[in-house]
Amino acid sequence: MLNGRTQAAVDAAITKLTDQPGNAAIRGLAADVGTAEGCAALVAAEPSADILVNNVGIYGPQDFFEIPDAEWTRFFEVNVMSGVRLSRAYLPGMIERKWGRVLFLSSESALNIPPDMIHYGFTKTAVLAISRGLAKRAAGTGVTVNAVLPGPTLSEGLEEMLEMPKSNPVNR
Repeated sequence: MLNGRTQAAVDAAITKLTDQPGNAAIRGLAADVGTAEGCAALVAAEPSADILVNNVGIYGPQDFFEIPDAEWTRFFEVNVMSGVRLSRAYLPGMIERKWGRVLFLSSESALNIPPDMIHYGFTKTAVLAISRGLAKRAAGTGVTVNAVLPGPTLSEGLEEMLEMPKSNPVNR
């Protein structure tokens, strides 16, 4: 099951994957899992999972003193609560079946907070804490929970961020 915020993005990903060798059955759903409603829609469409990759996130440079409360909350909702909600939905079934994998995408910014993206680094530190806590919670069940901490990747979102004014965060 693939997820993306727009049907066009989901369709493009499905097309790209179906062009690869193999006979995997690929489905997709357009739902913004950065919201509680989007997470609920995904879980309704796909109520069980063996592998969950929590990879939704937003980022963007902004001076600490110019970040309003609403932006801190938005970053937390998207970057942290998406993984919390989906893990809470899928992890119990994995534990019951005695097998599963949950992978969180944190960032090197979780440990090396960028001075121009403190709000982003804070959320990635939270993701790291959640993944570690869930790994301990699931210990001995046959389910593993891990986080990876990649560095910057030249993506469409990063290219847009490098071209835009620093006060406008990028959704990716």
